[in-house]
Amino acid sequence: MPILDWGRSYTRDTLTSDMVAAVIVTIMLIPQSLAYALLAGLPPEMGLYASILPLIAYAIFGTSRALSVGPVAVASLMTAAAVGNLALQGTAEYIAAAIVLAFLSGLILLAMGVLRLGFLANFLSHPVIAGFITASGILIAASQMKHILGVQASGHNLVEILHALVIQIPNASLWTLLIGGSSMAFLFWVRKGLKPALLSLGLPPRLAEILAKAGPVAAVAVTTLVVALFGLNEAGVAIVGEVPSGLPPLTVPQFDADVWSSLFVSALLISVIGFVESVSVAQTLAAKRRQRIVPDQELIGLGASNVASAISGGYPVTGGFSRSVVNFDAGAETPAAGAYTAIGIAVAALFLTPLIFFLPKATLAATIVVAVLSLVDLSILKRTWIYSRADFTAVAATIVLTLGFGVEIGVLAGVILSIALHLYKTSRPHIAEVGLVPGTEHFRNILRHKVLTDPRVLTIRIDESLYFANARYLEDYVLDRVVGDSALRHVIIMCSAVNEIDMSALESLEAINHRLDSMGIRLHLSEVKGPVMDRLQRSDFLEELTGKVFLSQHGAVEEVVALCDTPPEDPKATAAQ
Repeated sequence: MPILDWGRSYTRDTLTSDMVAAVIVTIMLIPQSLAYALLAGLPPEMGLYASILPLIAYAIFGTSRALSVGPVAVASLMTAAAVGNLALQGTAEYIAAAIVLAFLSGLILLAMGVLRLGFLANFLSHPVIAGFITASGILIAASQMKHILGVQASGHNLVEILHALVIQIPNASLWTLLIGGSSMAFLFWVRKGLKPALLSLGLPPRLAEILAKAGPVAAVAVTTLVVALFGLNEAGVAIVGEVPSGLPPLTVPQFDADVWSSLFVSALLISVIGFVESVSVAQTLAAKRRQRIVPDQELIGLGASNVASAISGGYPVTGGFSRSVVNFDAGAETPAAGAYTAIGIAVAALFLTPLIFFLPKATLAATIVVAVLSLVDLSILKRTWIYSRADFTAVAATIVLTLGFGVEIGVLAGVILSIALHLYKTSRPHIAEVGLVPGTEHFRNILRHKVLTDPRVLTIRIDESLYFANARYLEDYVLDRVVGDSALRHVIIMCSAVNEIDMSALESLEAINHRLDSMGIRLHLSEVKGPVMDRLQRSDFLEELTGKVFLSQHGAVEEVVALCDTPPEDPKATAAQ
């Protein structure tokens, strides 16, 4: 329980810093919670519920001093996609399924934490995550345009959503469009222009920061007041309506085997993506203060947060990028800032919900659109195209499939494609024929440097671990290279970049050794790493090896060349050759 570490040194100054950060994040989180619940197709109060107990659970079990946990855009979109396959929005079954999804995500994360399986998130490469988040941001923004226009439109992918919107444009509500459009324009300006404007008026930087973060609250307050005063809800402006007041109810997730099995894959994807996003943000912020986080403990913290969300009527949560950055910039020093934020949200749930009866859904949609468009980064396509065509393929496929077939298909395809590309690249490892750089003991690629070589000795360097996917490739490379080279007497494989040799690769090395031996060529190894050598010593390979294992490549070449230069009348040398 990390709380026992930072709790021992908690001071009054730390309390003040955490409280100030909590105030700023609470102001930001109230409209976000309502908006993200709307995005997930859930009642707005569930967004508030998902922002109370989860924050307290993370404060107890999480290791990041700045991460702010709660509803986020991508998890909300994935919740809507997963639960929408089981029940209709607005039904009790839909709400129950969302709660089950949070509970399942929590259990998966806890299990991964206990078993120390945080490394599994590495199967989601950064380009795939970037592509997925970019595509999700576009999908989310498009899905919210129906609320901006005041029309009924739905779809599981970008094509369906845009087609439905185009058909419904003639039915758009002018008042809704005015409210949504003006809110969006105001929020875009708030992000860039409000703080400098306040500073120019002479306000202190901290106050200007708080007021700038309160921009969404101002949009909510003004548009709610306008709708209430002019009765615009009767003119077709959709409003939030009655939101129950009170603290989150204690709930028991539905234990239905069919529901659990239907949601398991979605829960796994939400868990892994949420974990990757959270850890990336947490590590970035921790590095700025020379702190560290424990990824496996983060799994437990996020798992506990999702279980807490499920038993308090919420839905899946994870660490939010924008909220965490605000929390960090506002001076949060410990996870207690999240607990204080939870208290602020609880107060809002108790006393402020009657005030949002006339809150237009268009304003919440505008809040979502402005928030998610900051996640869209199409420059990743250009960067990956220039640097790595394989990564570009993974990013482009993830974006296209997410937009064309939905979030789950997109991320699954991204993961599968990343693994497939990794297997393809490592199945054809870079193998360089190397020679001695004059005047040194270094060996470099003969195609890149002017080096010294001996026609009787072939020295190659393998720049990859050897395993089942590339074992035959090495075998074919060596045999193709030596066939027809009558002067060749020795082959040295430089293993400085080989971190592992699995059983398939060992069998290939044995085959290479036997084939070379039948040609009168000896096989040697050099610079074999300790762990690799330990495993080789547990096999019969070293006993059957026709050559030797050398500590250094330079020593190997010197000794082998000396053997080649020994006069043939020396019977020992003749036998050795």
